[in-house]
Amino acid sequence: MGDIRHALYYLLLAGGGIFVPMIILERAYWIRLDRLSAYDLREALSNISMGFIYKLLDGVVLALFLAYVYDRVVDFGLQYTFSSGLVAIAVLFFVTDFVYFVLHVLLHNTRYAWCSHVSHHSSTRFNLSTALRQNFLFDLSGVAILWCLPLALIGFDKTSAVLAIEMNLFYQFFLHTEAVDRLPAWYEAVFNTPSHHRVHHGNIPDQMEANFGGVLIIWDRLFGTFRDERNAGTISYGITHRQPQTLNPLRLNLDEWFQMWRDVWRYRDLRILWKHPDWLEETYRCNEAVRNLACRNRPVTSGVSDS
Repeated sequence: MGDIRHALYYLLLAGGGIFVPMIILERAYWIRLDRLSAYDLREALSNISMGFIYKLLDGVVLALFLAYVYDRVVDFGLQYTFSSGLVAIAVLFFVTDFVYFVLHVLLHNTRYAWCSHVSHHSSTRFNLSTALRQNFLFDLSGVAILWCLPLALIGFDKTSAVLAIEMNLFYQFFLHTEAVDRLPAWYEAVFNTPSHHRVHHGNIPDQMEANFGGVLIIWDRLFGTFRDERNAGTISYGITHRQPQTLNPLRLNLDEWFQMWRDVWRYRDLRILWKHPDWLEETYRCNEAVRNLACRNRPVTSGVSDS
């Protein structure tokens, strides 16, 4: 029950005390600049609802499942003890952010994992409410545990790991805005910024497959996935395949999951689960389109078989 209370406290303090007021302020800022298209009130309310549902379920899953698994993994891990508290905090920060970077790459390159992330990218607007547009099945899918396991294997206690993850996500909330242009060059060289994250939310592959970092952008620079906004071209938000046409929070959470299983059933191909989210279109539907085109271009016959 303590983890559920923790989630509720987070909702009240971060959600009610910071996130929602910041969303209201940002919307007022765009209204003042007469850019009414920056926000759709119904979409913003849908995003906030999704964040609320996500965080509540996050607390339940943590209390009933992740806590148990985490404690078992700690027992089999290194159980490393740091001699200095500052060193422990630094290692916890860097490991948490690096594992997020790796997990984020996985979310974009595996259809099963993408189902837990697509709702966050499917908004055609980019504002602070987009940060709360999270999928509540992220925890239930088992993907979330991949962020916790390395911290447990090192030996960090569950409370420290959860706090590090939540602080990482807290920082990322402020990346989802067009109201902030460029920040000082030294800061943008090390840290993720709204400029970097706008590129990541672009709907073309060269943009969406870049800037995966959480708090730090150094991982993208090290592994060649960094893209500067000034060289990224025109940025349009949303997704290229299966763009949702609804603001229903439940459908935004569930539709891609149902579609994935329908595709597996239709094509009888389990590879769809671990292939890239666009693999289906490139492999099956493009081939179908070619076959259909070939059929349309086939000469008309009398209908009598040559045999």
